Amino acid sequence: MRVFVTGGAGFIGSNLVDTLIAQGHTVTVYDNLSSGRKEFLTAHLHSPHLTLKEADLLQPAALTKTMEGHNLVVHLAANPYVRLGETQTDLDLTQGTIATHNVLEAMRHNHIHDIIYSSSSVVYGETTGSLLSESYGPTLPISLYGAGKLGGEGLLSAYAGTFGLRCWIYRFANIVGRHGTHGVIVDFITKLNTNPHTLEILGDGRQCKPYLYVTDCVNGMLHGYTHSHDQVNLYNLSCTTTTTVTRIAEMVVEEMGLSSVKFAYTGGDRGWKGDVPRFQLDPNAMNTLGWTATYTSDEAVRKAIRDTLDANL
Repeated sequence: MRVFVTGGAGFIGSNLVDTLIAQGHTVTVYDNLSSGRKEFLTAHLHSPHLTLKEADLLQPAALTKTMEGHNLVVHLAANPYVRLGETQTDLDLTQGTIATHNVLEAMRHNHIHDIIYSSSSVVYGETTGSLLSESYGPTLPISLYGAGKLGGEGLLSAYAGTFGLRCWIYRFANIVGRHGTHGVIVDFITKLNTNPHTLEILGDGRQCKPYLYVTDCVNGMLHGYTHSHDQVNLYNLSCTTTTTVTRIAEMVVEEMGLSSVKFAYTGGDRGWKGDVPRFQLDPNAMNTLGWTATYTSDEAVRKAIRDTLDANL
């Protein structure tokens, strides 16, 4: 199978490329390298099974030409930094919704029918604390990042209904692990490398979310693709447990071998505007398909901390 991966040099994308090539597929990575890194693909750069196209999804002519001849599109490219929406209010519109429209148009012109799309738990918005299933609604995101992801979901559904595309939409928990370049783990390690005595923690530390290890995420996406066959396939991708921000801080301190670190909380119930402080996803639909997360949330976090520390050695 020939697979076209947008954002394939990024965190999740590079781990997906490893798996696809190991399974014998031929992969084209389409990435502008704004947050992705060429070195994440080092093992495959001279392989006949990988083509790397450094280009932007906002260049529709190049996108359409490069996509020709593929069987499956995996659309992972997006602005990865939720907080940037506070100051760059068009970022998630252009890099999210409009970029997704361009991907779908390129598929339509090339008569490609299957797409896997990385959405996010943030599309649910501020919820009542209940276990969130895919049927929860209305979905009212509180960040521009979430709005961009939800807009992408709507476009996929519309293209499925209008042009016969088949789509697999995954609402991710917080993904962590090898090649991670941002997020709370990277933030804490960076801060402690600068000041090993005091760690600033945004919010009150009680923010509590599910963390999914990146290989579980990749395996889940591919498992859903091969085991569900509706026109629109919508799934939460998550473990069944959660981890607090303070617990993450404690594990980072432990893994760095530090002691007597003072936690300095900035206050408030969330880290930034648009942050959803507490939620839990219901993964039952994916579990019914035969996929379950290998790692608990705490296990995923600890493994990701070790990955990040090893990468920085």
